[in-house]
Amino acid sequence: MTWVEDVRRRADERLPEHVAEYFRAAAGHGQCQREGIAAWEALRLRPSVLRDTSRVSTATTVLGTPVSLPVLVAPMAQQVAARPEGEVLTGRAAAAAGTVLGVSTNTGVAFADIAATGAPWWYQVYVMQDRSLTQRLVERAAAAGARALVLTVDTTALAPALPGVEPTEWPEGPGKARVVNLTAAEREAAGPHAMRTAEDLHPDVIGWLRELSDLPVAVKGVLSARDARRCVDAGAEAVVVSTHGGRRLGTSTTSARALPEVVAEVGSEVEVHVDSGVREGSHVVAALALGARAVHVGRPFVWALAADGQEGVTAALEHLRAELVTTLRQVGVPSVADLRPEDVVPAPR
Repeated sequence: MTWVEDVRRRADERLPEHVAEYFRAAAGHGQCQREGIAAWEALRLRPSVLRDTSRVSTATTVLGTPVSLPVLVAPMAQQVAARPEGEVLTGRAAAAAGTVLGVSTNTGVAFADIAATGAPWWYQVYVMQDRSLTQRLVERAAAAGARALVLTVDTTALAPALPGVEPTEWPEGPGKARVVNLTAAEREAAGPHAMRTAEDLHPDVIGWLRELSDLPVAVKGVLSARDARRCVDAGAEAVVVSTHGGRRLGTSTTSARALPEVVAEVGSEVEVHVDSGVREGSHVVAALALGARAVHVGRPFVWALAADGQEGVTAALEHLRAELVTTLRQVGVPSVADLRPEDVVPAPR
């Protein structure tokens, strides 16, 4: 049993079934989610020898923020269903680990409480049908200290048949809280339709978000060189290669397969990040060798939060750090900055 399988098992033992099902839900028959993990597993590292690895560095910068390891906490909704304190606990763990916390539009925690954790944080943006609601949230996030915006563009047409019960249908309790950085009056006046993700997005929304906040914009959900180019030409300062953890399209290509072409197209101009299916330190090394600046990890951290609270997220981050250091030593590369495409090869068929 892998460490992720163990922490998921323990999380499932604690969580109500509808919450556990929400966290593990995937599009289609789960093909993309399974293949996303398998695609990272299929990559092989090419070790070098006679290189000094007595000191290993995992430090880098992401959109100008120094981090001690290139593993960021992906934005995840409904963390308050895992533990009532939600992102407060995750943020404290991220701060202690020296990395960035992603904060979902649908967070159940106030921006001020997230900022108080001390973690540098990025606000993940869903552009809503009523853009004035998005504007208020972006302006409030910026005022509370968010360092970047993560415009998520891959959820405009999610399959209606995702397994599990949607949070709006959950029983009353802490886990039902969402979009709490709009007031109750604002949510009631807008109604649920206005808060749905807009389906008429164009690249000009990137410039609009920059004007609202003066924050760098990373576009999440990019899986092709063509789309990466459109995002960068519209002003994005980073792109995140992502399948939304396999929740977008069951028959989607995987992030590991899409990453090289995105890096080839825009990697010399902006930062390229990647998520979806990253589970081990060797996956992190492979992603960085292929040109990613950092990886974002989601489900393993929310399972760790559910299983063991803040200590669980800390343990998960430190587990990945230890695996990353060990793998760097094993491949003979003393720093994440020294990884190159020739350090990774496809697995034999």
